[in-house]
Amino acid sequence: MRTKIRDARRLVVKVGSTLVTNNGTGLDKQAMADWARQIAALRAGGRKIALVSSGAIAAGMQRLGWSKRPHEMHRLQAAAAVGQMGLVEAYEEAFARHGLHTAQILLTHEDLADRKRYLNARSTLNTLLDLGVVPIINENDTIVTDEIKFGDNDTLGALVANLIEADALIILTDQKGLYTADPRRDPAAELISEGQAEDRRFEAMAGGAGSGISKGGMITKVRAAQRAARSGAHTCIASGHESDALTRLGDGEQLGTLLYASSTPLQARKQWLADHLQLAGSLILDEGAAAALHAGRSLLAVGVIEVRGEFERGAAVSLHDASGQELGRGLINYNSAEARRIARQPSSRIEAILGYIDEPELIHRDHMVVRAAG
Repeated sequence: MRTKIRDARRLVVKVGSTLVTNNGTGLDKQAMADWARQIAALRAGGRKIALVSSGAIAAGMQRLGWSKRPHEMHRLQAAAAVGQMGLVEAYEEAFARHGLHTAQILLTHEDLADRKRYLNARSTLNTLLDLGVVPIINENDTIVTDEIKFGDNDTLGALVANLIEADALIILTDQKGLYTADPRRDPAAELISEGQAEDRRFEAMAGGAGSGISKGGMITKVRAAQRAARSGAHTCIASGHESDALTRLGDGEQLGTLLYASSTPLQARKQWLADHLQLAGSLILDEGAAAALHAGRSLLAVGVIEVRGEFERGAAVSLHDASGQELGRGLINYNSAEARRIARQPSSRIEAILGYIDEPELIHRDHMVVRAAG
């Protein structure tokens, strides 16, 4: 199973606040330099790597002399703005020693939920990787609000893995991996070497939040592994304190906890669509269209009774039967105004009504996830 990480050619590495800031005492530039050295070595072996790094708020807190994480959004945003400057500067300096350029990418959930912004973010990241640049990715804490927060950078790491179609996600933390219980409280707790990411038993083992510096804990890492698995990516949770953890994992060494994906890429893409995209609108379908969906066919405009909401082409919409039960979700080929005009009409009439035709289907089956009947 360890060959899943060894054979991964496209990786997302996530490091947490506790590691980046040496448990909140300030940026640990020695550790950051060491990660840069290891990533450079992995890149020299032909891998493409994106780095998701926490630490902006914690670094800002240290610079501002705050010992406790504030609760007020404006103070968190201020700390992020102060800390992000030093964080990026330190990474740029560390990677420059190995002849590597870096790029700062700040994201919010809206960037990945909105189809156009999602595609733009994916194109930018893939271009940077193709150019040999190491993207340094963080949540845009300076402008983010509660409604659009990822909640933690473990989640962000999983969504970035999906975004760039990574083969694996490596989460470096202050623990050796996932244990059967919290090892800080239970001396009998045993390290789990590997398991299926979708195994729900791991959530109970993961427990609650971690340190006062970080927002997550082992539970967010397990859930991140579940999310990454939906896009076909395997996840390894390992200690950032281990010497050469990244290069050792790249060599196939058994280190930390491997939570492997069992989904095929197409199934995983549909599961991610069902779980993560914010919905821009909804369609009400007749019985014939509902039956066609469950038979694995695409959604045609003729089966749409009503279009609700305002949305652009490519938006994620939910699909409901006449009783209001959700049947599935998909990415629509026409905007809301166009969808209303062609609803209840056969595909052969789309061009006559709109003056053009992009696709004969309203939603193609490859861009749709359908809930099981019954």
